[in-house]
Amino acid sequence: MSAVGTAPSHRRLVAGNVVFFPAATAYAVFVLPASVLAMTGLTSAFPALESATGHAHEMLFGFALAVVAGNQLGPMAIPRLALLFGLWAVARATFLSAPQSIAAAAANIAFVTLLAAQLAPRLLGAAKKLRNQALPMVLMAICGSGVAFQIAPRAGYSVLIIAVLLFGLLMLFMGGRLIAPAVAGQFYRQGGKLDARVQPRIEAGLIVGMTVAIVTAGFPRLISLTAAATIASSLLAAARMLRWRLWALRARPDLLCLAAGYGWVALGLLLYGAALAFGRDQTAALHVITVGGIGTLTLNVMAMTWTLKARQDPARARLPVWGTILVAAATLTRALAGLGVYDARALFWFASFCWSGAFALLLIRLVRVRAQGN
Repeated sequence: MSAVGTAPSHRRLVAGNVVFFPAATAYAVFVLPASVLAMTGLTSAFPALESATGHAHEMLFGFALAVVAGNQLGPMAIPRLALLFGLWAVARATFLSAPQSIAAAAANIAFVTLLAAQLAPRLLGAAKKLRNQALPMVLMAICGSGVAFQIAPRAGYSVLIIAVLLFGLLMLFMGGRLIAPAVAGQFYRQGGKLDARVQPRIEAGLIVGMTVAIVTAGFPRLISLTAAATIASSLLAAARMLRWRLWALRARPDLLCLAAGYGWVALGLLLYGAALAFGRDQTAALHVITVGGIGTLTLNVMAMTWTLKARQDPARARLPVWGTILVAAATLTRALAGLGVYDARALFWFASFCWSGAFALLLIRLVRVRAQGN
């Protein structure tokens, strides 16, 4: 009788990635070409995407935060998950069509606030070590930056820079926690051993360095400190990667693709620090972090999560490889557009096609896995 009585409650729990991963992937396919259309004046249907700040807002708080929600929410009661997803969808629709409206501000604030309220108790309670507190604190700060963008629109650009750095720290923290044990496991299967796994001292250095960069990013007089902190963080991330000895892995393209995303974040931070120091090309460097780092890591995490859910071997999956290549092409093309070395409009279009193509492949994969599961 007890088994029968408890079964319905289990059926009412649904993992956050079931709805947020496909939605985020579909939005990724749509939003970059829509941004290029809006910025080049070929459509007036999406006024929010006509500006660089509106475009960045949707890439960070529309796409990337939806992936984070799917990754971190875990099983939820269907009504609460439906409410959270509904707020995300309404926030996207209202911001795209009327970015300055009260409805857009209210929906976006409601979504990030409810997401923070859902994540904070579980993650803060589970984090016993000081370093582990970084994850919930960064997530709360990202949600806070989403609120700040709505209530302080004049500081929108600065808020977005801080948000990019917060996402960079999140990718370095979560990427390291995901890649290190997976690489160690593969070395064990190959008959070897990896001693340098999470590397707590380097991880602590990354948290400190990125925190300094985030705190000082909003103060123009501290730009030299921001540059130094981002460069130091990039060098620590590179050292961490070298100690994983990724070149010795055999038949694990999925892990190399994840590591590529980590490498893009490290490279982007190095370039951004140098751009700040020299006072030029910051936009190109930021896109290495966002398109290359966030794009590659989110694509591969979503692909791996659903591949494992389908009880398939991620080492045999080819989609992450092609997706990673396409996102790399988008990253390089968008960075070149920011440097002004070629016709920017042509480069924007090529980057958007590569990005959308990568996530279209992922969307097909997610739909197929879902259909097989049913």
